[in-house]
Amino acid sequence: MLEDIRAHDTSHGLRLNTLIKLRWLAIIGQSAAVIVVAYGLDFPLPVGLCFALIAASAWLNVHLALRFSAAHRLPPLAALGILTFDAFQLSGLLYMTGGLTNPFALLMTVPVVISATSLPLRWTALLGFLVVALATALAVFHRPLPWFPGTELVMPLIYVIGMWLAIVSSIAFTGVYAYRVAEEARLLANALAATELVLQREQHISALDGLAAAAAHELGTPLATIALVAREMERALGNDERFREDVTLLRTQSERCREILRQLTSLSTEGEAHMARLPFTSLIEETVAPHRDFGIDIRFEPGITQGSEPVGRRNPGVLYGLGNLVENAVDFARETVTIRWHWNDDEIGLLVIDDGLGFPVEILDRIGEPYMSKRGAAASSGGGLGLGLFIAKTLLERSGATIRFGNLAEKGKGAFAEVTWPRSVFVVQGPALEDEIKTPKLEKPTNIG
Repeated sequence: MLEDIRAHDTSHGLRLNTLIKLRWLAIIGQSAAVIVVAYGLDFPLPVGLCFALIAASAWLNVHLALRFSAAHRLPPLAALGILTFDAFQLSGLLYMTGGLTNPFALLMTVPVVISATSLPLRWTALLGFLVVALATALAVFHRPLPWFPGTELVMPLIYVIGMWLAIVSSIAFTGVYAYRVAEEARLLANALAATELVLQREQHISALDGLAAAAAHELGTPLATIALVAREMERALGNDERFREDVTLLRTQSERCREILRQLTSLSTEGEAHMARLPFTSLIEETVAPHRDFGIDIRFEPGITQGSEPVGRRNPGVLYGLGNLVENAVDFARETVTIRWHWNDDEIGLLVIDDGLGFPVEILDRIGEPYMSKRGAAASSGGGLGLGLFIAKTLLERSGATIRFGNLAEKGKGAFAEVTWPRSVFVVQGPALEDEIKTPKLEKPTNIG
């Protein structure tokens, strides 16, 4: 599954068509600014040199559009090269139009922000340092700011320093913010991809009985023909000692094959409805069973149960989700994990409690986020609270459940995970289905560890 997630992650990159559209927008804006300043305001401006730089950017855009398809994703180094070109092109325009005294100097942060959303952190940092170096050079070396003919607008040094600080601050804050948002989005996308992979594999397993029924249906007709021919041969040959044993074996084996196929068909038809239903206590037992042999005492403590036992559908997502909660409890418990449950006419609930150190307060509000670290340094080397718990939480919430995490009242005495469903969401519709399973009478806590 990790290989599939990594393959999914490689599809995230800077899409060439998106970059080309952004650069066309920049080219149009730069051209409009030059035209307005040179011809609208009639300020002295090296129009030819400015349009030469703009034309170079336009030529690169046309070349990229013709060379690659619209869906092409740029590798990191190629994207870094294009964004570096944009930084130098904009610096050239600013050099001829006043350097950092030009109010458009803040646009130097744009390549860094684009890099932060799509490129690795080291390349974004490299581009950020380059832009800061260019901004520092423009603070000292530049042509005068275009102004009315015969006059020169000289900006005070404090203004230039303020613009430099504004550019550096914008690169630092917007770059870090854009990188964090994009990284969280990538992690979430990878976690959701892992969730879909888990569901897909569970559905494939659930579909095996259907495939068996289809095979039984397809093989039924030729086997019936073989059995018919075998019987005809047996009657035709009579008591011929040369072929009687072989023909009898052929007939009996064909009948055995038909019986096997009949059982497969009945498993997927008559028994399908029964196998698809799972009483709540059976769900708990099936969830806990794989985690009993890890040196942790697992105790069952039934709570208040009102009415008939709820019977739900066998949902691979619910089985996986609850199993992950129990696995985490076993990993972090010292000696005991307690499983409690209850149901009434309105609600069905399950509580998983471990006697470990509990959740650190600082991560309680973040439990269930993908790729979150373990509970703390004192945690065991078992499963953490990262991708697995995110998948479990997502699958359980898809089933209509509400999940709550917390610590026990006494600090350092354990943590709990509580899962509740509205009864109307959990149970299989139809009162007859619930009446088939009677509520067990459990008088006191039962230790099944």
